[in-house]
Amino acid sequence: MPKVTFKNYDGKGSDKTVEFESGKLPYTDHGKPESLLDIALNFEVPLEHACGGSCACTTCHVWINEGADNMSEAEDDELDRLDMAADLSLKSRLGCQAVVLKGEVTVETPTWNRNYVSEGGGSMNLGDAIPTGKK
Repeated sequence: MPKVTFKNYDGKGSDKTVEFESGKLPYTDHGKPESLLDIALNFEVPLEHACGGSCACTTCHVWINEGADNMSEAEDDELDRLDMAADLSLKSRLGCQAVVLKGEVTVETPTWNRNYVSEGGGSMNLGDAIPTGKK
């Protein structure tokens, strides 16, 4: 049974580990089925995806800290798009394309890649102009 840990998913040091049965997640057309984006959205883990998960941007850029061997291989489309991502590393993947196949995976979203406005964190630059999420 695949298990994914999203490190510091809220920008406050919290981790969230989710487990799911392969082939059983509801899929609503965002990235590839059982991709990190699909898993995140199914378990209410915020992961930006400005292009809707169609491999047309890099807003779902993540780092695979552990378990990269348990993921699908990156295809040419993903690798071409990743070339445009900030802070590219050997452990970089696009959440919409990186499918969890088995085992345990630990993923981290770079802090600069989090949209704190849409994730309920407000905005430091706009002060009270953008309301924060309910607590």
